[in-house]
Amino acid sequence: MGSKQDRIEDIRVALAPHGIFLRGVVHFDDDGPEMADGCRAETIVLLGNVGGSIWPAFSTWRAGPGQGVANPLDTWSVGVIRPLAESLGGQAYFPSEKPWQPFQQWAMRAEGLRASPLGVLVHPDYGLWHGYRGAIGFRERMGEATVPVDHHPCDQCPDKPCLTTCPVDAVKSASFDVPACRSLIHSPAGQAGCMASGCLARNACPVGAEHQYPVAQFRFHMAALGRV
Repeated sequence: MGSKQDRIEDIRVALAPHGIFLRGVVHFDDDGPEMADGCRAETIVLLGNVGGSIWPAFSTWRAGPGQGVANPLDTWSVGVIRPLAESLGGQAYFPSEKPWQPFQQWAMRAEGLRASPLGVLVHPDYGLWHGYRGAIGFRERMGEATVPVDHHPCDQCPDKPCLTTCPVDAVKSASFDVPACRSLIHSPAGQAGCMASGCLARNACPVGAEHQYPVAQFRFHMAALGRV
């Protein structure tokens, strides 16, 4: 096993072919998540996608060994990240597995992100087009903690088109009306709009528009929302 910094680089290199990026490093004192041996992690390495970075590798897996698998994106993420964590002496954590871990809090602590009106954390470069697929915890402190950004893109967006684009006003400044959203996407208008090309409110966000997901990824996520 290499040095502490080597392990950070090992993560970066191993996950690059899958389109999973190192999204941040968070250091803890005695408040880190519990590991399998009862110790507390002192370092969390956040992992996720930027734009449609994961889609080529995930689509290839889904068309092959992942065909017909339930919860395919979660299953694929676990299959990619957990073996790597174990090989490096770390503990893998996932948004889809109990005990639930505070991924959004880790992201806000690492990258300084805040929630958009849609509830999705908005990144100053990637906008709403990113996600967290998992994390690896280590009982030692390693790497340099990520320096968080110091501004919130929504504060510089006077028009906030995400609040006015939804046909059923599901997106409000203080809440997201999930039932109204699902009702729309099951209707003919929703099938022709959001289900075909992605959430209209999310697409309206001007931040990081160049990182928008490919159409196939849009449809995958919208179909998952409609099933929940």
